[in-house]
Amino acid sequence: MSFSLIISTILITLALIFYSLGVWSERILKHLNPWHVVFFWVGFAFDISGTWAMHQMANGPFDLSEPHTLTGQIALWLMLLHAVWATWVIIKGSENVRKEFHRFSIIVWIIWLVPYFGGMYLGMHG
Repeated sequence: MSFSLIISTILITLALIFYSLGVWSERILKHLNPWHVVFFWVGFAFDISGTWAMHQMANGPFDLSEPHTLTGQIALWLMLLHAVWATWVIIKGSENVRKEFHRFSIIVWIIWLVPYFGGMYLGMHG
């Protein structure tokens, strides 16, 4: 296993850990808190870093016709939207919105798992 693959795998796994902690703790508490938003942003930063590291190892250009690339991009954009929205809710949102926010979080998290496990599968069988 190459050093680059180890680094990218660690970064993506840290994204999974931070993002999951943020999403599930928010879901369990049923209330969005500022520290959840920090975990969303940290997870997103690790995901961007891991994706960039994996792209450096890729053969060929960025290709959205590849299912893993497409689902990864969808997940990244949803994570960004989720983190921006969560930031807005904390700064300007009502108490009711903070309590209902968790419904969107779990959907984004589930979508994010598709490229995470897809990449794991491709790494083992590719």
